[in-house]
Amino acid sequence: MTTAATYARFGAREAHGLSPAYERLALAVSQDGELLALLEALPPAKRQPNLLFAVVRLLGGPVEDPAAFHAYTLANWPAIEAELRARSTQTNEAGRCAVLLPVLAALPQPLALLEVGASAGLCLYPDRYAYRYGEHLLGGGEPVLDCVATGMAPPTRRPEVVWRAGLDLNPLDVTDPADVAWLDALIWPEHTHRRTRLRAAAAVAAADPPLLVRGDLVDDLPALAAQAPAGATLVVFHTSVLYLVPESRRAAFAEVVRALPGHWIANEAPDVLRYDALPAPPTEVHHNVLALDGRPLAWTRGHGQAITWFG
Repeated sequence: MTTAATYARFGAREAHGLSPAYERLALAVSQDGELLALLEALPPAKRQPNLLFAVVRLLGGPVEDPAAFHAYTLANWPAIEAELRARSTQTNEAGRCAVLLPVLAALPQPLALLEVGASAGLCLYPDRYAYRYGEHLLGGGEPVLDCVATGMAPPTRRPEVVWRAGLDLNPLDVTDPADVAWLDALIWPEHTHRRTRLRAAAAVAAADPPLLVRGDLVDDLPALAAQAPAGATLVVFHTSVLYLVPESRRAAFAEVVRALPGHWIANEAPDVLRYDALPAPPTEVHHNVLALDGRPLAWTRGHGQAITWFG
């Protein structure tokens, strides 16, 4: 897919209905020859809409008006390019725990959680957050994760977690203001509720920091998994991570994770991890597929705001 097509698709499918600012911006960039030429001089992984927009936000640039964004990006390209090359999208959306919870709660307890692509590890605390599925409230305190659940009964318990660890090429530290500022910049402009949720989830993680290991999802996963305590069910999981990984490495990762004891939960786009005979998604907007041990279970929205169980 060309860079222009990537931005057009992002605007039409991922930002549409969720972020008017990013929808406008992505469609404008898709037709902006000057910006596309700058982006195409970067490695493919560094051309992503989310990454570019977050870097401009982090540097204090405008993202509401495409013309102002164009002028700012051209005028400040050396600084923007340096940040693009140094950073990666590490959206750490605690809300995704709401679509993981139905699977986690049904597994043999207690659990040893190992997240691949953990960022700052905020999705390693499904036992500490509160959840609201329609009128059904589970747990107390902050943050409260709202999720529309269709075709399923809401979970009635939170998992028991006795060990939590994350693997990431560049782990982030929720006690470091600079790392939290980057996580904030990755949140889309209109999503003030997600900013509030980030602060609340970061406070939970900072009170009991997880084990975060710098490493590769193929080469370093078995050694970290071996640290999980005996007597706990190992659960290796990831959400919206594998699109950043070359296809050959995705296949190698799947082979490694299937060889581990325990379970594998994937929450990825259907063109990133492919399954046979999926039902049609509920709407045309972007959905992920939630799967357990390679078996697809449900459609999920990207920030955990909805889950539609397969019939």
